[in-house]
Amino acid sequence: MLRVAVPNKGSLSQSASEMLRESGYRQRHDSKELTLLDAENGVEFFYLRPRDIALYVGEGTLDVGITGRDLLLDSGAKADEVMELGFGGSRFHFAGPAGRYAGLDDLAGKRIATSYTGIVRDFLQQRGIDASVTRLDGAVETSIQLGVADVIADVVETGSTLKAAGLATFGEVILDSEAVLVTRGGEAPAGFEVFCRRLEGVLVARTYVMMDYDIPSSRVSQAVGLTPGIESPTVSPLHREGWVAVRAMVPRNGSQRLMDELYEIGARGILLTDIHACRL
Repeated sequence: MLRVAVPNKGSLSQSASEMLRESGYRQRHDSKELTLLDAENGVEFFYLRPRDIALYVGEGTLDVGITGRDLLLDSGAKADEVMELGFGGSRFHFAGPAGRYAGLDDLAGKRIATSYTGIVRDFLQQRGIDASVTRLDGAVETSIQLGVADVIADVVETGSTLKAAGLATFGEVILDSEAVLVTRGGEAPAGFEVFCRRLEGVLVARTYVMMDYDIPSSRVSQAVGLTPGIESPTVSPLHREGWVAVRAMVPRNGSQRLMDELYEIGARGILLTDIHACRL
């Protein structure tokens, strides 16, 4: 039985559960449930604080977990990132009163408040910057106004919260983060490969669409050059002499432009269909 840790709350929780449902796994209907057994698929889910997940996996208590890259790196756990999951994207920045700081050199001797002390200390150490780092849980934006810190380091999504507090980001990005799948190094636990394959299938299904179109046989090579598919497109003869039907997976981004290009070379009956799941 594969034991999987899932965020129980926060920005990653809903998206993680949705991805697992799309992968064919049962998920809880009540947020108070702490565990859920999916015996049919050989998986047991444990709903935990996102910040704790890497620790449970790193210690070997659980086999696999979904958490943020920022939380994984900050934890110092002996867990490894094995797959990016395509949601929960964010950037980690330094921020201070607007117009007061220009770059990382301005951090020397300053007091920095953050919920991610491990990440910030490693970042400063790698760049030879001497500054004090204080851990604060929850929102850190008010720490400067209250005189606890000179600068903060935090996850920035839209920047609206910082702006409302009179703060602005400066310097290079500390970390680009997103939801990731983590596991402990060494021999893969039973069922891990199937679990990963299902998640990969969802990622592909979200990234690609199925495109069908009819085109004159004389222009197949040109059309296939535009829609090469994953392995190779399917080309089938039509009842109409001199025409064929083509089916291929194409990237979702740019698919409308691709339809225009196919139409220009003579394709007709061009259709796009969502893919709900796949295995490559």
